[in-house]
Amino acid sequence: MILVTGATGTIGSELVRQLAARGEKVRALTRDPAKAQVPPGVEVVRGDYLDPGSLEGATAGVTAAFLLGAPGPGSLHDQALVAAAAGVQRLVKLSAIGTGDPDVGPSGEWHVPGEQAVRDSDAEWTILRPSSFASNTLSWAQPVGRGEPVPNMTGDGLSGVIDPRDVSEVAARVLVDGGHAGRTYTLTGPEAISVPEQAAVLASVLGRPVATRDLSPEETRDHLLTAWGFDEAQAAGILAGTAFVRGGGNAVVTEDVPEVLGRPARTYREWAEDHRQAFAAG
Repeated sequence: MILVTGATGTIGSELVRQLAARGEKVRALTRDPAKAQVPPGVEVVRGDYLDPGSLEGATAGVTAAFLLGAPGPGSLHDQALVAAAAGVQRLVKLSAIGTGDPDVGPSGEWHVPGEQAVRDSDAEWTILRPSSFASNTLSWAQPVGRGEPVPNMTGDGLSGVIDPRDVSEVAARVLVDGGHAGRTYTLTGPEAISVPEQAAVLASVLGRPVATRDLSPEETRDHLLTAWGFDEAQAAGILAGTAFVRGGGNAVVTEDVPEVLGRPARTYREWAEDHRQAFAAG
């Protein structure tokens, strides 16, 4: 039995789908099982990180677990799940690129306690540190649909933008297969690409212009608070992270996805072609 936390989110929902398609026994953890939409045969259980008893019930009989704790200052999600999963044999922790790097700023520390909890456990563990998700540009859908410029918080800074489907597929392989114990994988796409370059690719796919609008640090903070709904502490952490990207710190491309999957990582263009309908004009 494989437990997937964050089972209704971008990575978790795709991971549940991929594991179910492989014929694995899957248990999806969510705070509201009534709202969960999962493939047939997937068990849905309620779990609340503030209710240790619910986590102990969710981990009963589980052999491997995928940990997706909500990132942010002071988050204890991963630690709570690890404490409840004392008998689980394999733990896979979703972290983030640059974790532990002081140059990233506060957000670089958000996953450190969770990573340490996994490493200190008695389980076989693997940590996944993905770069920026291609799906982040879904936040551009409305301005692109209206023909307006999309916000650019990172200037010409490059990131190894990754298709979240690749993250989920790597997680599925690591959860099911052996040979990944004690590994920390930095997951990126096949190229480092900037926001203006992503906009140019999207414009090519859509057949119409996609302009960008550079945001100042103050405008970026306001955008994070209003458009993305972050609180002040989260916004401060991400603001420092955008400065790190803008300065070239995230221009990282690795071969970890091809190593695990035995094929090249998907490009941003591939992601954009598969999601073009999300940017329909209107």
